[in-house]
Amino acid sequence: MTEMDAGPEFVWDDQVAVRSVHFHDPDAPAATIVTPSVFVAVQDGQGRFLLVQRRDSGSWEFPGGRMDVGETAIEAAVRETAEESGMRVRITGLVGLFSDPAFVIQPVAGEIRQPFVVCFQGVAEWGSPRPDEIETTDAGWFEPAQVEAMTLEPGACRWIHHAIAGSSEPHLE
Repeated sequence: MTEMDAGPEFVWDDQVAVRSVHFHDPDAPAATIVTPSVFVAVQDGQGRFLLVQRRDSGSWEFPGGRMDVGETAIEAAVRETAEESGMRVRITGLVGLFSDPAFVIQPVAGEIRQPFVVCFQGVAEWGSPRPDEIETTDAGWFEPAQVEAMTLEPGACRWIHHAIAGSSEPHLE
């Protein structure tokens, strides 16, 4: 199965389903809301990427999440990275905008979301990777070849692959 025809992934937290992720799944429910989200492709001086492991699925992704009311996208990106990985970052650029309507997140309760993702580039200012033990169970620096072999969060594969490719132009969809 490729990332483009993945069915739902049911995510568990202590044996209780918390959400299902649908990526190009013809049986996905229709989204009821678009949710602004931010993720950060943080690189260190050796070209490695910072990734966090999600508690609910065990999959890996860049640190990030939903924006809060009253904050800018950059503020949300810095906050989410610090919360999930223990790293303070400075935003340096844009990997891309990702708004695929066939990427749907269905929580057990609440509105079915279509994420609108802004993926930034960033550099570490201080800190050492560490999980928050709430949303993330691991965090670390990984070589691009290592990242390609990891189990990545559905949907996140796209912005991770674009960041690794290192295009000088942001991806726009």
